[in-house]
This record gives sequence, structure tokens and C-alpha cells, in this order.
Amino acid sequence: MAACTCPAKKNADTEGTGGSAKGDLGGPKGKPVDAELTYAPLVPRPTKRKAPARVVVHLEVREVTKPITAGVDYTFWTFGGHVPGRFIRVRQGDTVEFHLQNHPSSKMPHNIDLHAVTGPGGGAASTFTAPGHESQFTFKALNQGLFVYHCATAPVGMHIANGMYGLILVEPPQGLPPVDREYYIMQGDFYTVGKYREKGLQPFDMQKAIEENATYVLFNGSEGALVGDNALTAKVGETVRLFIGNGGPNLVSSFHVIGEIFDKVYTEGGTHFQENVQTTLVPAGGATIVEFKVEVPGTAILVDHSIFRAFNKGALGMLKVEGPEDKKIYSGKEVDSVYLGDKAVRSPAVATATREVKQGLVSLPDRIAAGKALFAGTCSTCHQPTGQGLPNVFPPLAKSDYLMKDKTRAIVTVLNGLSGPVTVNGKEYNSVMPPMSQLNDDEIAYILTYVMNAWGNKGEGVTAAEVKKVRETTARPPGAAS
Repeated sequence: MAACTCPAKKNADTEGTGGSAKGDLGGPKGKPVDAELTYAPLVPRPTKRKAPARVVVHLEVREVTKPITAGVDYTFWTFGGHVPGRFIRVRQGDTVEFHLQNHPSSKMPHNIDLHAVTGPGGGAASTFTAPGHESQFTFKALNQGLFVYHCATAPVGMHIANGMYGLILVEPPQGLPPVDREYYIMQGDFYTVGKYREKGLQPFDMQKAIEENATYVLFNGSEGALVGDNALTAKVGETVRLFIGNGGPNLVSSFHVIGEIFDKVYTEGGTHFQENVQTTLVPAGGATIVEFKVEVPGTAILVDHSIFRAFNKGALGMLKVEGPEDKKIYSGKEVDSVYLGDKAVRSPAVATATREVKQGLVSLPDRIAAGKALFAGTCSTCHQPTGQGLPNVFPPLAKSDYLMKDKTRAIVTVLNGLSGPVTVNGKEYNSVMPPMSQLNDDEIAYILTYVMNAWGNKGEGVTAAEVKKVRETTARPPGAAS
């Protein structure tokens, strides 16, 4: 078999780009350019410049308290007020004039280490900035690729864990091939004193971070940042490019899109691409570019395929594709509720109930509404959204004598699971219900309050205090969450 001798192939596979040795493309031409910065999931427009420029970047550090999920607040340290930080796009050979401001309301000093910088600390040593102050330094973007930036002030891990990271793209001189849509996604792991979805303002937990025991693993800084009305969108026939970053600080991402195959993966954000990839690793402090064409309508699910992170820690997003069906490629079914669960829509019901609990005002209808949202993601696959269960497999909850006769038994069943024969409405079932002890007391209380007041059931509901009492006085089965 003869070897390919075409110039483009030879350059890509054998000669490469020359790296930083060929990255100095001369001095900046023309007037300085203010960089266009965007918040995730948006991406700045391609530069379309034919020569290097002096690009001015202004990035402000802000420490902000925002929801990390419904009913749970966290104090994030950010580049630009959001997690991840604002997306920066320059061209190889550009001279970047970087200004870092630390807002006067900040409590901590901060700096920035850009992995796109050739120089000590990636700029960290030049940008240590106290609250109310500004630092400036300049670098030349010698290497093309997609790079992470992050705060490097001690304790470094804590600054990153609080959300201080983002992406900078250094385009090749000729730019990237055009696509129809580009999006910016960045994964991060968070460590809170309270467990997953435990309500209230949750502080950072250093011991959990050291042990790499993340409470949350999230895309774009909050659970729900890419679902429901915030989902990414595309149309059938379009090509989508995702710029994927991983701020860490600890966990490697197994990034995957359920219902799609990556046509191209620029591994670790570099120059060469792999084709026809199902799942790609994104290291902590690293990045990847993926591209794929969407052929059929529906909802593709973005996950970290270390799968408990998706369904028990929050690393889940959505890409909604609209357009005509092509049943030669796929027979149909628009949304797979097994994968989406309670993340299919961003329900404010849980946050409303949590807020009212704090005020001592929570009503039965609001507890029922919160329970309905949680039931969809936790119980509806087996017991069905109608509460009818599956004949001879999973018992019904609607008008269930087993459920309604003994409230404490119902709590024990949810908390500790149930194995072996059970009789419901005169029929015997012999399946397994796993323990749901990973849920918080309030979540179990909301779910039981909902099912005891739905589908013809009529009950007084369950309180978090009642669940707490059962949790304290009964033993979890082996392997159950604490």
C-alpha cells in the first residue's frame, strides 16, 4: 500500500504545527482590539483576523453567593461573577494585554494562571491582586489550542474548588473550520459540608476535597445549568462544536453525549483530531473540543459517564434538537425519561418549599408540589408517573393499602428499601426496592407527602422530623448510603 504524500496530510501527521517555536508570527498589526468575552454556554465569535493583534482582556474577580441547586446556596469565587469564568478567544501570535481586577467586596486576594501562557506560573506571579486592586501583564499566545485558566492563590485547591476557572481558545492562524453552533461547557467538582442537595447555605469542606469525595460534580457551576429552558439547542442537519473544559480540582471527566457519537475529538484541546469517538476523557485542568452532526430530532443527554456523578451529583445537561424526523436513522421517541428524571425541567417547587420551611410557612400544596418534582426523578420509572406500578412486578402507590395504613412503615420502606414478598391491595409482589437513604430527610418527606396525596390517596403527609427519627432509630442495610 502506497503512503499518502499529499502536503496537508504530511503536515498534519508528521510535521505538526511546530509548537511554540513557530508560534511567534510577528508583532501586532493595527490598533489594539478589546477581547469579546462571553458567559457559558456562549462562545465569542471567531476572530477572522489575518494578522496578529494586540488583544486587551479585562477580567474581574467576584465572590458571589448563588444557588448550586434548588434550595442550596454556595459562595462561589469567580472570574466574572459566574462559573465557569468568561470564555476568552484570541488568535495564535496575538499579544494579549491582560488586566485582572479584584472587586472591592472580595474577602480574598486572587490571581490567574492561564495554561495558554509561556512563562512562570502562567501569569500567576504577575497577577496577585488584593481586593479593590488591579494587576496587568502581557503575553504572546505562541501555542494554538484550547486551554484552562484558574486561580493559583494559596490554598490553590480551595480557590479552584470554589469555581475559579475558565477557558481560553487560541485559534490557529487560519481559524477553525466553520460549524453551525459552538457552545462552552466546563465541569467542576464541589465539596460541601452538607450532603448532596442538603438545603441552606453550604460552606466548603476542605477534608472532603482532600479525600476527593465530591458532593457535587457539575456542568457550568450549578445543577440545572444546562437543562430545561437552559438546554443547548440545535437543528437537524447542523454541526455542533463543544468546547469542554474541566476545572477539577480533582476529578477526570468521562464526557459523553447520550444519543450522539463524536465525529471529531480534538484530544486534550490540541491540534489533531480523533474520529468516531463515544466517550472522551477530559483531565482536571485540561480541555477537549468535540464536533458532531445532528441527524435526528430529540434530546441528547450530556453526562460525565462516571455515571453516579450524572444522576447523584448533578453532572447532566441537555441538547435539544429540533427538525424533521428521519426514521431510517431512528424510529422515534423524543425524550427518554429514564435518563432525564427530575432534571427534564427546572422545577422551582423544591426551592419554594425550602424557602417556606425557613419561614415556618410551608403549606401542604407546596410540599406536594416539591414531592411531585422529586418523585419524577426517583420513583416514577418503577411505580410509573400515574402511581399504578407495573402489573405483577412493581406494586401500585395509587390507593395503596400498604402505603396508607402505616406511615412509619412507609418511611422505613423508602429509607431502608424492601426485599421479599409484600401484599398490596390483595396482590402479592416479590421484587426489590433499593434503599433511598441517599436522599435527604426533607426530600423523602416531600416524596411521601406527594404520593399520600395523589391518584386518589388522601393523607396528612410526612415531615422531615419524622424521617429523621426513623433514620436515627433504624439500621441501614449493608451497602446503603448513610
